[in-house]
Amino acid sequence: MQVSELTKKVRFLLESEMRTVWLCGEISNFMAAGSGHWYLTLKDQFSQVKCAMFKGNNRSVRIKPANGQQVLVKARVSLYEPRGDFQLIIEQMDDAGVGLLQQQFERLKAKLLAEGLFDQRYKQPLPSVVNTVGVVTSATGAAIHDILTVFKRRSPQTRIVIYPSLVQGELAVADIVKQIETANLRQECDVLIVGRGGGSLEDLWCFNEEAVVRAIFASELPIVSAVGHEVDTTLSDYVADHRAPTPSAAAEILSQDMQEITKRIDKLTSQCKQALLREVKNKAINWQTLTQRLNRLEPTRQIQVNQQRADEFTTRLLRQQQLTMSNAQLRLTHLTRRLHQSSPATAVEQRKIELARLKERLIQQIERYQERKTQRFANAVEQLHMVSPLATLARGYSVTRNQAGKIISDSQCVSVGEEISIQLHKGNIVAKVQQTQ
Repeated sequence: MQVSELTKKVRFLLESEMRTVWLCGEISNFMAAGSGHWYLTLKDQFSQVKCAMFKGNNRSVRIKPANGQQVLVKARVSLYEPRGDFQLIIEQMDDAGVGLLQQQFERLKAKLLAEGLFDQRYKQPLPSVVNTVGVVTSATGAAIHDILTVFKRRSPQTRIVIYPSLVQGELAVADIVKQIETANLRQECDVLIVGRGGGSLEDLWCFNEEAVVRAIFASELPIVSAVGHEVDTTLSDYVADHRAPTPSAAAEILSQDMQEITKRIDKLTSQCKQALLREVKNKAINWQTLTQRLNRLEPTRQIQVNQQRADEFTTRLLRQQQLTMSNAQLRLTHLTRRLHQSSPATAVEQRKIELARLKERLIQQIERYQERKTQRFANAVEQLHMVSPLATLARGYSVTRNQAGKIISDSQCVSVGEEISIQLHKGNIVAKVQQTQ
């Protein structure tokens, strides 16, 4: 086995068996390479391990790594084959304290999600009309100031009930739960705002505690969660009936703008006036229609109308009678013409004319046929004459035959004293072959 084969098998075993691990340790030998990758050593008081974090993953890291810093990492166990070094491939890195809280957040979120506390079917709708709003928050914090400012500007008639509570620290959890329960017992509010201003994950942590989440879920009053800034998300946001990104936004959602209400009242008043005017107009039109119908139902008027209709019917009847007679006369003329056209004498006369025309055409066809045949015969005679031996004789040539009548084409084919026949253009000559000198 080659060394490279061994390192490859070891890397495969490590990556397939160990997969992803979470580790807490101190950074040392940190180096940010020009390629964008990070290389470091993660150690505790007993051991250390080399690590690499590639630029595709380190872009999302919110902290600035430094030697001596305690961090929590999520990594894959691997082996660097070229040197045979055991190493971790880091996928996620957080400050050790924040990272542990984040792990705790994810575990509790998964648990509550499995129980169904975040299901949409348990969400209560916000009331359409809000007269009294309860606020569970710090009585001296920025959140209550922002909420009161918004309500004073948009909806000064809305009554605000403050349930003062701690919103940070270990004692805040019990305090928030107690105030939510108190608001539900008193039933003096239409809706409840639970929240505080912005802060770090540790500052907002009481709104991630299980007791607070379950108190919000058990509330009979609809609850709007308004924790931190827009980017902050807590478990209270998931379980609440409605989530507002900030306390001011929660007040905006629940407040009724007086200007909008005034505009709406004016609009409704205008609509009522228009509806009354339309109703009066419709009644007047209805009265006019009924009056016209009453006039039409008067007996004298009905007699006049019926007499007029009778005159119209009489005129239409006479017109129809004349039209019928005219159509009958036209039809009789048409049939007479057709009968004349269908007479046998007419047909015979037409056939005679047609026969004479056909006879003339036949004679013309015969004459043209004879002309074509005569022309073709003359052409054939001319072509035959052109290839005839007589034409050749006419140009001064002759044809010599022996006594047997065969054409002589070679002098070797005759003997001295033999009689031969010479055919000329005009006449024949009989000759006797003699010896040439």
